[in-house]
Amino acid sequence: MHISFILVEPAVPENVGAAARAIKTMGFDELRLVKPCDYGCDKALMLAHGSHDILGKAKEFDSLFSALEGIDFAVATSAKQRWVKQDIISSHDLKSFIEEKKGSVNSLAIVFGGEESGLSNSDMALCDVVTSIPLPQPYPSLNLAQAVMVFAYSLCDIGSITEPATASGIDNAGYKPLKERVVKILDTIGITETSLVHGRVLERLAQISDEDVNLLHSVSAKVIETIEINNQTTKHK
Repeated sequence: MHISFILVEPAVPENVGAAARAIKTMGFDELRLVKPCDYGCDKALMLAHGSHDILGKAKEFDSLFSALEGIDFAVATSAKQRWVKQDIISSHDLKSFIEEKKGSVNSLAIVFGGEESGLSNSDMALCDVVTSIPLPQPYPSLNLAQAVMVFAYSLCDIGSITEPATASGIDNAGYKPLKERVVKILDTIGITETSLVHGRVLERLAQISDEDVNLLHSVSAKVIETIEINNQTTKHK
């Protein structure tokens, strides 16, 4: 599984530099930045000692939506209680949670918000699940670069600096195609993106195992086939 780290609107160059150093030290090599500060300045480079290559090839995006292109599964990080998601995964449990998805997820992103207020609810809604670091003392909280290091360390033996291998059948039976099918079904029956039920269904979908992904692919494909047949029958009446 290939793991990317995404920083959304980081405002402090030193944090971007330190984050680059953290992910390289832990064996990762992909950093994506959404509307970043000047991360090529001396302050950032100083903190990115030994990892200037990570900064040099960091990919910039105008929105988290575009930054998630090519990502099968996105994990939002949060230090606060967020009602946009109800199921919060502890950082202690994140590794085992991800390992259970190796057969259906080829590319995964860990997403971090800016230093001031973290991820917005709208950005968090773009992610599949939310994780948080349980702290004995919640204040002062970890800063952005420290949080990146915690997650990079906890996941270092899952990711790889090499290109991800294509799992057998993952393009047809992976998590992301299943999510797209479920969204199509929900839209067809009138449960649109603006509905709270829509978000909750997708949140629960993100919790399922690889075995359930394969099962639901079969079921959802049959549901869509039935819907399309009924639509054709209705048109010809």
